Amino acid sequence: MSGEESSVGALLRAWRTARGKSQLTLALEAGISSRHLSFVETGRSSPSREMVLTLAETLEVPLRERNALLTAAGYAAIYRETPLDAPAMADVRDALEHILRASQPNPTLVVNRRYDILMTNEAARRLVGFFAPSWRGSPNVARMLLSHDGLRPALRNWNEVTTHVVHRTRSELAASPSRDAADEALLQELVAAEPELRRAAGAPTRPPSVLVPMTMQRGEVVVDLFTTITTLGTPLDITLQELRIETLFPADARAREALSAILAGS
Repeated sequence: MSGEESSVGALLRAWRTARGKSQLTLALEAGISSRHLSFVETGRSSPSREMVLTLAETLEVPLRERNALLTAAGYAAIYRETPLDAPAMADVRDALEHILRASQPNPTLVVNRRYDILMTNEAARRLVGFFAPSWRGSPNVARMLLSHDGLRPALRNWNEVTTHVVHRTRSELAASPSRDAADEALLQELVAAEPELRRAAGAPTRPPSVLVPMTMQRGEVVVDLFTTITTLGTPLDITLQELRIETLFPADARAREALSAILAGS
C-alpha cells in the first residue's frame, strides 16, 4: 500500500465504508464530532491513541487490524498474538480439547483465519482419511478442497463448497493490510483458482439453501453434511479471535448411518 493508502485516516475511512456507516453515524456512535472525524480521515488532524481505539471498537475492527490502525497512527500495537501451542494457552487448549471430545461423533476442526487446521477430533481425522486418503499436503481446508489429491474428487458439489470457502477466506485475507508471507501465499493460490471456479459454476440447479451442503462420495458411500462455525467470545488475543471451531453434522438418517460406518472403520 502507498503511504497515503496506509495512513490511519485512509484505513479508518475504508473500515467505515466497509461497515456501511456515514461520517455522521460513526461520529454519533463514537461520541465525537463529525467535523473532527472528517479531519482525521483526510489527514488534517492526528487522532489520539484513545480515539483510534474508540473508532476501532465502534467499527468492530478485528484485533489484528486494530494493531495496524495504531501503528499507522504512530502508536505501539497493544494486542498480542500468542501461538496456540504456547504455555500461556494451556487452559485454552484444554477447553478446545474438551469441545472436540464432546463433539464426537461429529467431525470437528479448529482452524485459523487461513483455514489452517490446528486441532481436530478423531471423527474429523477418520472422515478426511476416508475421503482424501492420498492427501499429504499442508493441513489447510482450502488447499484440500482445491487439490485433486485432497477432497476435490470426493465432493459431488465441489464447485459450490469450494467457491464458498475460497470467497470467505480470500475476503478475510484481502481486507487485511497486515498480511504476512503465509497469508500472501495462500491468497495468491485462491486468486489463481477463481477463474476455474467461475467457469465450473454454471447455472444454479436448485433454489438457494439456508445452509451450504457438502455431499461427499467414495464408491458406494455417500454422506450429506452441513457445517456450523463457533467462535470464542470476547477474546483479547489475536490468535483467539481468529479461531473457528467448525463442526460437520449429518444431514439425515442415511448420512448418520454412513458416517457411523466410516468412523467404525467398516
